[in-house]
Amino acid sequence: MTAQKKDNVPLRDALNDFIQKNKLQKGIDKVNAREAWVNLMGNGVNNYTTAIELRNETLYVSLSSSVLREELSLGKSKIVQMLNEELGKDLVKKIILR
Repeated sequence: MTAQKKDNVPLRDALNDFIQKNKLQKGIDKVNAREAWVNLMGNGVNNYTTAIELRNETLYVSLSSSVLREELSLGKSKIVQMLNEELGKDLVKKIILR
């Protein structure tokens, strides 16, 4: 015998439920933050980006160019705003460039 489902659940709701039950949201947020950086910064910056990591609402970005690091540090608040717009939620509060 098979149990029948009484309700049809939209796929989006089923996936969100699965993500919450398995505590996957932090991992998904990390991947999304990394992708948002790559999409927003373009090839010029990405060629010098060696690592991107989201920890506790802080995005840590390692850059191989000290000149680029200084240049980007002048616009940190604008970058945070653009990243959060790309992500569709306030996920990044601070950026640390190293």
